[in-house]
Amino acid sequence: MSSTEPTDESPRRRRSPLAVASVAAAVLLAGGGGAYFATAASERDGKADGAVPAADRTPPPLVLDGHTDATGGATGPGPGIAPGEPDPGGVVYRAKGELPQGPDSAPVHRPRGTVGADEVARLAKALGVPGTPRLEGSVWKTGPAKDGSGPLLQVNKQAPGGWTLGTAPTGDDCRKADVCPSGGQAPGGGGGRAVSEKAAKEAAAPVLEASGQRDAALDATQLMGAVRVVNADPVVGGLPTYGWSTGIQVGPDGSVVGGSGRLKAPEKGDEYPVIGAAEALKLLNASSGGGPVGIGGCATPAPLKNDAEPAAPCEPSGATPAPKETVTISRAVFGLAAQFTGGREALVPSWLFTVEPKGDARPFTITYPAVAPSHLAPAPSPRESDAPQPEPSGGPRVQSYGVDGQILTVRFWGGVCSTYTAQADESGTEVRVKVVETPPKPDRYCIAMAKEITATVTLERPLDGRKVVDAGGEAVPRT
Repeated sequence: MSSTEPTDESPRRRRSPLAVASVAAAVLLAGGGGAYFATAASERDGKADGAVPAADRTPPPLVLDGHTDATGGATGPGPGIAPGEPDPGGVVYRAKGELPQGPDSAPVHRPRGTVGADEVARLAKALGVPGTPRLEGSVWKTGPAKDGSGPLLQVNKQAPGGWTLGTAPTGDDCRKADVCPSGGQAPGGGGGRAVSEKAAKEAAAPVLEASGQRDAALDATQLMGAVRVVNADPVVGGLPTYGWSTGIQVGPDGSVVGGSGRLKAPEKGDEYPVIGAAEALKLLNASSGGGPVGIGGCATPAPLKNDAEPAAPCEPSGATPAPKETVTISRAVFGLAAQFTGGREALVPSWLFTVEPKGDARPFTITYPAVAPSHLAPAPSPRESDAPQPEPSGGPRVQSYGVDGQILTVRFWGGVCSTYTAQADESGTEVRVKVVETPPKPDRYCIAMAKEITATVTLERPLDGRKVVDAGGEAVPRT
């Protein structure tokens, strides 16, 4: 299996490398055969005077934080796994039929720039939040009313402009049900029955329009009490996305009562050669079995210390390793998946595999980077991998906080494999809070997914009007 960039004579090359400004490729696999559907934007062969053609540029190696390659080494996310789904370390993925090849190359999309007051005002109008946007530190705020009542919209000034409205309702998370049992008051209209999926999508449409996501794929099956949630996965650069969702909560009266998402679309960046779905699936399965300790096998010898004699590898126990479960992949779509690259969010060309679990479980999606392995940042050497782990490093930026007596709760985005703790440095006028991240060990199989995380810290005394700031001294908004 070669990971080198295809040449013009390669049988893979079917179109100009400039023909991937917008390519959507999908395959529906059934019983040994399949149909391949592709839509490509018109080619743009012209180029600006003095510009270097994309084909003549070599992009820098792409760093994917925590990615594990087929040999078990970190390249710089491993395959993305839906929370609660099987770890590929215990399964083997098999496609029903032929997998698509996809385009020859595709760009990474990265958030750039800042969010302006006019963009926030447009979103606030769609959400029904009155008032004029005001900038407090690095966060735009609209609402609530002077008496403190009504919704509050908060939007991060820095791209991608993460936004939140109100407080997420609590309740049972029901799916594929006509009505959830109503167990109390639901936001936006009190108790009652959840609106239909159609009505919820109609209520969410103006919000998606204001966010530039009118073409997003919608799923309105989720219920939280009597509140129906519309989850929208936007289309970026003509490609479907995974892990970049907007969630809009619609109350039983049909009004939007909460939500979160990103306001500013990421911009096209460097373009990389990509691999087909079959090769990505092969790498996915290979990466699940690599690493310092094989499934059912022996640990590799530890690195030598001083003049110690090398340790002999352990003898096979004779026991037969438990067979891996075979899981069926029914669909493969070329798209963009949210990853951390160099500590920042980005949408990376990836294969989105739809997995059919056994029994009555719902299908779920796993992802694997489609960027050619030769264009990923190299894995660290074995000596680097075996070296002692560094002390916990500085973590992500605090997005907001809440307080109850002396308990300060901070909210931030982080990777699901790392662990986080909150620390507070108190003075008479402010509380400086920071989140410290402890990354996973290199030999740990990691889920390539970010999520919103909370951490708490106990203050020496109640906040009592003191200002809460982040590690850089910027004010942190209260929710």
